[in-house]
Amino acid sequence: MHWLYLAIAVVFEITVAIAAGKAAGFRNIPWTIATLISGGIGTYFLSLALLTFDVGVGYAIWTSVAGVGIVLLGAALFHQRLTWGKAFGIAIIIGGVVGLQLTGAA
Repeated sequence: MHWLYLAIAVVFEITVAIAAGKAAGFRNIPWTIATLISGGIGTYFLSLALLTFDVGVGYAIWTSVAGVGIVLLGAALFHQRLTWGKAFGIAIIIGGVVGLQLTGAA
């Protein structure tokens, strides 16, 4: 169940990033509300996942997987450039997450 909680937390963290980008420095009230609510929900599910995961490992997986998702969605939905350097960085992040899991993260 902890992996499901972590996956839900990742989805909401990605939502936070997208909503914060649309919030225009918190001047756009609907997007600001979406940012804050998504952040709260994501943090709640992260806290549930951290009942099983070591805090450092769970947080590292949460932020890194969400970061990869944000970069990929930025490229797919907002036409942001996905360069070879970014792709290499994503590969390194995925390698790190796999390494954490192989060490018995949960």
